Amino acid sequence: MAVTTGGASPQSKAETLAWLRKISGDLATATLTRLEESLPWYAEMPPARRSAVGLVAQAGITSFIQWFDDPTSTPWIAADIFAAAPRELLRSVSLQQTLQLIRVTVSVTEERVAGRSESLREAILEYSRDVAFASADVYARAAEARGLWDARLEALVVDSILTGEADEELPSRIAALGWHGHGEVCVLVGTTPQQFDVDQFRRAARKLGIDVLIGVQGSRLVLVIGRAVTASRPDDSPDIPFIDIARHLEPHFGPGYLVLGPTVAALVDASQSARAALAGFAVARGWRHAPRPVEADDLLPERALAGDPFAKQTLIDRIYRPLQSHSADLVTTLWSYLDNGRSLEATARELFVHPNTVRYRLKRVSEVIGWDATGPREALILQTALILGSIGTTESLRRRPTRRTP
Repeated sequence: MAVTTGGASPQSKAETLAWLRKISGDLATATLTRLEESLPWYAEMPPARRSAVGLVAQAGITSFIQWFDDPTSTPWIAADIFAAAPRELLRSVSLQQTLQLIRVTVSVTEERVAGRSESLREAILEYSRDVAFASADVYARAAEARGLWDARLEALVVDSILTGEADEELPSRIAALGWHGHGEVCVLVGTTPQQFDVDQFRRAARKLGIDVLIGVQGSRLVLVIGRAVTASRPDDSPDIPFIDIARHLEPHFGPGYLVLGPTVAALVDASQSARAALAGFAVARGWRHAPRPVEADDLLPERALAGDPFAKQTLIDRIYRPLQSHSADLVTTLWSYLDNGRSLEATARELFVHPNTVRYRLKRVSEVIGWDATGPREALILQTALILGSIGTTESLRRRPTRRTP
């Protein structure tokens, strides 16, 4: 870049350089005084950071003198200004504040050299423009590096959740990502769209008042969802059910099945929800008319048939054992009702009771476990639970050691 020197002779330029070097210390002192007077954020900084800002200002003045001597050194000298600052200063001082720093430094320098020569004043303005662009480049590179690091860290956290290999560092990694979610969490698994826009996904999440961790694993898209307090959703607003959140996010997924894992108490427990969601996603095609999204617990029969031990245990714990502990008549009535094709009359004849008694017992079944045996889909879930519970009970009886009589 050619610099305008106003036709100054080599002798006058050498004299100007000598004069600039002589007053550089005074310029730095005057700049720091002006910074403290005009920039409130600088005055409020801790002494160590104020000192670091002062180093940047002094480096800027020194670099200008070098640049005025050799304008071809612009790319390197502009970078050297920010090399004088510790790395944490870039994280604590914004780009806007950096530009304010440049403006104050240039103003002080321009005032001091205003009467010296017009060519020197023009050189200061040209150099300040180059430094402003250089500072923008420094912050852009830092933001890009931060974005790449965040993406890798987010992928690592999501992978740890999916594999269940959480370690002691997981909470600190989650905090480093700026996770704003609190309380309950669940995992949503679907397919990755061909044109996946992660920023659009995050904007949709913010509108719903939630925070998300996003993991793209080939054709599979995994979302860890947590409720967050935002401007659009204050702290006292009612919680949106996760299934409703999944319905709002559904258009952002690719075609295919969309499975929502069960709700867990906190993010560190999200692997339980992820395990169920992944198992449900693998067998969702077994339900011909599965809704989108579908809850993983609604796919318990398919998961159990595929050998998912957690689905089997869930069916036994949530259906078979509560019914068995409540009343043996409920288990017997449910077995008979399902075996007889959900016919009240056939069930009543088999049990030698009135059909109204069957109706009453089925109503009690629904009250105890929350599933209604009269629906075809729920009937499949209940029958699978009865089969698994009976097999488990039989096996436990067979394994029970016999007591020897003395």
